[in-house]
Amino acid sequence: MPLKLFCCDECIPERQNHVYIKEEGEDTTQFLPLSNIETIPGSLSERGCSYCGAKLVIGGVIKDCIQMIHGPVGCAYDTWHTKRYPSDNDNFQLKYIWSSDTKEKHIVFGAEKQLKKAIKEAFKEFPEIKRMFVYTTCTTALIGDNPKAVCREIEEELGDVDIFVVECPGFAGVSQSKGHHELNIGWMRDKVGTLEPEITSQYTINVIGDYNIQGDTYVLQKYLDKMGIQVIAHFTGNVTYDQLRCMHRAKLNVVNCARSAGYIANELKRVYDIPRMDVDTWGFEYIKVALRKIGSFFGLEDKAEEVIAEEVAKYEGKLNWYKERLKGKQICIWTGGPRLWHWTKALEDDLGMEVVAMSSKFGHQEDFEKVIARGRVGTIYIDDGNELEFFEVLESIHADLILTGPRVGDLVKKLHIPYINGHAYHNGPYMGFEGAVNMARDMYNAIYSPMWGLAGKDPRVVDSPMWSLAEKDPSVVQES
Repeated sequence: MPLKLFCCDECIPERQNHVYIKEEGEDTTQFLPLSNIETIPGSLSERGCSYCGAKLVIGGVIKDCIQMIHGPVGCAYDTWHTKRYPSDNDNFQLKYIWSSDTKEKHIVFGAEKQLKKAIKEAFKEFPEIKRMFVYTTCTTALIGDNPKAVCREIEEELGDVDIFVVECPGFAGVSQSKGHHELNIGWMRDKVGTLEPEITSQYTINVIGDYNIQGDTYVLQKYLDKMGIQVIAHFTGNVTYDQLRCMHRAKLNVVNCARSAGYIANELKRVYDIPRMDVDTWGFEYIKVALRKIGSFFGLEDKAEEVIAEEVAKYEGKLNWYKERLKGKQICIWTGGPRLWHWTKALEDDLGMEVVAMSSKFGHQEDFEKVIARGRVGTIYIDDGNELEFFEVLESIHADLILTGPRVGDLVKKLHIPYINGHAYHNGPYMGFEGAVNMARDMYNAIYSPMWGLAGKDPRVVDSPMWSLAEKDPSVVQES
């Protein structure tokens, strides 16, 4: 039976429909785990909320904006300093977070005045910043505040500022995916086409779904510059607010993270007839395919091959060194959505690793279609996995490494299993040719770290007379 009920889920048997084990001869027309639906009560979900999807993933990356969270201060704190997306303006967007700091009295009497006060104070403290994102949260949405009206008043009053409001209270959707959608559609509706860019090349694109995690954007920009292609906007890595307003002037939308940003690519196609091209930018072989596809679209095949040849000469030898040492290692990928299908074949084809389990926090049906089509027979696929399920998976397989976020990563470290941060990386960038080598290096360092040899020794009993015996027979070491 390809659908599996874990022992830990016996009291919530509905979870069986969210776990799939691929068998020989099956395809995605026969079985898919349920996804993008409400978390089943009783399952301790790892998902984030709609507000988190809008602010943490997309909006908070923009480098020249004040990020105002209209709600309690905890919502602002939760999405501050948790991802590493640098910028070339001294990382302004990483240094600060703003909140209207709503409290009980504002919930009773309304918080619009509090929001207006907070916005004015923020612009006063940072007079060089003229752009702002305002996010709603559960609290302020439930009391019926109208932040759009407040922001229109301030724009008229101050004259030289531009504010975008994202209606993304945490309860709006089943996961952070709803926040992605709301920001995409809202930006397209309210801001795209309101400013004209300076065109410097006949070849213009938007790079969509690239958030400059530890410098990913810089890598992609380097390749495109060498090919003579102008990037109108990166959505939203190392980008300015005004660059994103100019997205309508690109001749091609290149989509990397389809789950978080495919919506705006579809809208740009519908409204402005800009073609959409989906690519993989993680993986040594995948980035070759991506550059060739982009080059072919513009008739720049020779330029693409020049870039590929130059990068392969630099990095292929280094990648092969790691491949010899990582080949056959078993790995689990427990991340958000698209990285499952971006990474699974890249790790297997580039490095000879075996992906044995995958879990998605907010993937949709098409994400599972892609990853299952690319995945191996016997691999476990989980939608909206919880902590107990992860532990049960690790009891049934031998995992040498987990690609996941810090929350789950800290848990698996207690089992003496190394992990690599699949959300914000360890030592990126991970995109492109050099990124593939960086990722291989981090996995090698994690797996072969001498720390794991020390981790089996309990420092609490080092001075005990039992220590010498424990070195011979670890079973004698008891928990204190």
